[in-house]
Amino acid sequence: MAGRRNRYNRKRGSQISFRKREKRFNIVSLYEVLQWVFLCFAAVFLGVAIIYAFGIKTSVIGESMEPGLESGQEVFINKVAYQFTAPKQGDVVVFRPNGNENAHYSIKRVIAVPGDRIQITNGKVVINGSVYTDDVADDTRDGGVAQEEITLGADEYFVLGDNRNSSEDSRSANIGNISREMIEGKTWYHGKGKNSDKGRVK
Repeated sequence: MAGRRNRYNRKRGSQISFRKREKRFNIVSLYEVLQWVFLCFAAVFLGVAIIYAFGIKTSVIGESMEPGLESGQEVFINKVAYQFTAPKQGDVVVFRPNGNENAHYSIKRVIAVPGDRIQITNGKVVINGSVYTDDVADDTRDGGVAQEEITLGADEYFVLGDNRNSSEDSRSANIGNISREMIEGKTWYHGKGKNSDKGRVK
């Protein structure tokens, strides 16, 4: 009788022990599955974020940014750059003229930032009373609306093409000063062109 009880207890004990091991195994397996699911979602999210931030591209239209950027050349847009900092003088930015969502991207260089006074006189760009010495263009014959001094508002930027005499930019009344919300992002990389290799936008 006692022997049968001992065998029954051993059998019952082994069954309980097996159930505990099985339960522990199921929890570990579930944890591993959830971990893989999380990693897959994280990888997809990261990929989408990288594409959104750095993978969006557009093409240069016209000769306004030559010789640095050629017509037809592809440029990549950094859409998060200005989420943390404001555009600064010398940046090459991408914007939609007049904020028109249906307009093609326009690419120009920021010459003056909010609060600056700008005037184009005698072929020179003058900012806050001093000639802009970092200008990439040798001569700016047409001053457009900037023949008279302009003071930029708190959210306004004055942009020009590098190829000054073949560019429609802030000198034109059709474009004028651009607001920050019109700026889609900063150009950071360009593809290979007819006369240039691919590389960072300068």
